[in-house]
Amino acid sequence: MPYAEVAGDVRLFYTDDGDPGGPPLLLVHGWGTDSHQWSWHIDALAAGHRVIAPDLRGHGYSSVPETGNTPRMMAEDLHHLIGGLGLPPVIAVGHSMGAQVVSFLAVEHPERVRALVTVDPGYGMTDRIARRFPEMIAGLRGAHAHAVAESIDEWCTNAATPAVIRRWHKRRLYGMPPHVLAEAFEAMFTAPGAIGVRPASDDYLARRRCPVLSIWSDSGRAGWEAGLLKDRASKVVCWEGSGHRLHEERPAEFVHLVRGWLAAL
Repeated sequence: MPYAEVAGDVRLFYTDDGDPGGPPLLLVHGWGTDSHQWSWHIDALAAGHRVIAPDLRGHGYSSVPETGNTPRMMAEDLHHLIGGLGLPPVIAVGHSMGAQVVSFLAVEHPERVRALVTVDPGYGMTDRIARRFPEMIAGLRGAHAHAVAESIDEWCTNAATPAVIRRWHKRRLYGMPPHVLAEAFEAMFTAPGAIGVRPASDDYLARRRCPVLSIWSDSGRAGWEAGLLKDRASKVVCWEGSGHRLHEERPAEFVHLVRGWLAAL
């Protein structure tokens, strides 16, 4: 499996599947997990695309810097990865924190991105939710970071979430470096320049000019994002009743939706 030197001493692990000449799909995982998150989807997507699935810095088999484990820096890593592989503009698919990462990529490096697919994105949080973030971050920086991360992760599941998905993500969280969990979470929501909470979400995401397919589990946040999308080919879908990892809970439906939308672009 390949590695790419992307910035300083940061090496990204990634897999490269499908037709080398096919339209490239870049699959970007969420907070506290890694590219194995796309194991439910790669084979089906690779039937018509070149599928690149990296581990973000601080996650999986990639380098673990002492600092810089933020969505903005992760997006810069992907900018270098795309360039190093000589790819044409990609369709960037991001789940949760990964949706922030691909949004940064689309805004800061629009020449790299043909279209975005965002999956229950880690942005658009309201003040009511955001009030809890400082306490969560303090816990992630404390002596029981993994237990705090597990309690945060409980929000990601509901009755629709199979036990195997709950177990897989719990195991992955406990394998994460605590400082990465804390730094990445803080950078998403409370640090200067964070775009996870409104109105910062609105201001930044409105700068995306490419087509966006956004898939949500919450109808309120789905309706909110619909007002920010600029390209006429953009689409917002809500699968109410799903958990946060709706693409893992309903992989066949997810692949069908993504492939159908891409075919219409």
